[in-house]
Amino acid sequence: MAVNQGGRTRRRLSSEERREQLLAVGARLFSESPYDDVWIEQVAEIAGVSRGLLYHYFPTKRDFFAAVVARESERMLRMTAAVPGVPVREQLAGGLDTFLEYVQAHAHGYRAFHRADAAGDQAVRRVYQRALAAQERQILAALAEDPEFGPACEGRPEARLAVRGWLAFTTSVCLEWLRGTELSRDQVRELCARALLGVLTP
Repeated sequence: MAVNQGGRTRRRLSSEERREQLLAVGARLFSESPYDDVWIEQVAEIAGVSRGLLYHYFPTKRDFFAAVVARESERMLRMTAAVPGVPVREQLAGGLDTFLEYVQAHAHGYRAFHRADAAGDQAVRRVYQRALAAQERQILAALAEDPEFGPACEGRPEARLAVRGWLAFTTSVCLEWLRGTELSRDQVRELCARALLGVLTP
């Protein structure tokens, strides 16, 4: 425990809690500004830690940004995981609704995740590309197990390309939605659902 200037005690954060705090600050800053405009000193100041402590967790700015991207990727994969045994068509609307709720609640992190592709650092871009590949595999695996779409996608090389294109489409729609549009979350959900079903239906 530590004592602040007001005499009140505050709990000292564990290493994992501190790391999570720093990543949350990074997600916000990277979503608001280009990579080159975010300074490590700024992250440390907002988090209330020394620059040396931040570098203890993340040796370089590139490592820090890559960790932010990886964190948001893992969260999105958990949110969009398929439910075994439930047809894709039945769970698509619910899954998208949950995902869009996440996008709204974690807009900073979502923007930071997709800002990674524009970063000039190739190591960071590789983290981003691996994240998208994981999303693609997750969707294709769910489709392969589905009674309706499994047979239709089997042996169709264009199915992978269609899913990849749909991910790009959904990303573009969500980022535009976050900027402010007249569409409600329900309308965005239906738009994205129709887009995926449209490209996969034989």
